[in-house]
Amino acid sequence: VLFLFCAALTEHKILFLSSSYQRLTDACRALLALMFPLKYSFTYVPILPAQLLEVLSTPTPFIIGVHSIFQSETQELLDVVMADLDGGTVTVPECVHVPLLPEPLLQQTREALSMVLDPELEVADLAFPPSTISASSLKMQDKEIRAVFLRLFAQLLQGYRWCLHIIRIHPEPVIRFHKVR
Repeated sequence: VLFLFCAALTEHKILFLSSSYQRLTDACRALLALMFPLKYSFTYVPILPAQLLEVLSTPTPFIIGVHSIFQSETQELLDVVMADLDGGTVTVPECVHVPLLPEPLLQQTREALSMVLDPELEVADLAFPPSTISASSLKMQDKEIRAVFLRLFAQLLQGYRWCLHIIRIHPEPVIRFHKVR
């Protein structure tokens, strides 16, 4: 999930494959939800009809879901990250390089997500673990996962004002983002 999240943030082509239309829709929507507060501005098609499979050859980034019976038609795509939801695998072509999160943030996010998804890990090594560990409800687990990613964005974007450059030669100052800093 973190790999697909990084691929979406770095504007790569992402293709979900599944035999379940519900699973395709849920996976595509979940990836967009994890990107909050950012908004995905490229092509987003949770279920691509068979007649439009040539859209997968577009040069622009996308998040698209395709039924797995069309998997043979997607094999020749060289620059697309493919997530097989039925098999639980992510396939990355050799020519695609997806930069991951900076290392302290990547490890912290993995640990936070594993504590949300499997709370027993927190007390697994204790000699005298507590008698009961309450698992979160699905609604609460959803909020906890969103909080992990919101915290990640806060850590990633902290200090962004340092990269703002104010140009005062116009009657009204213009603020632009200085990419080099």
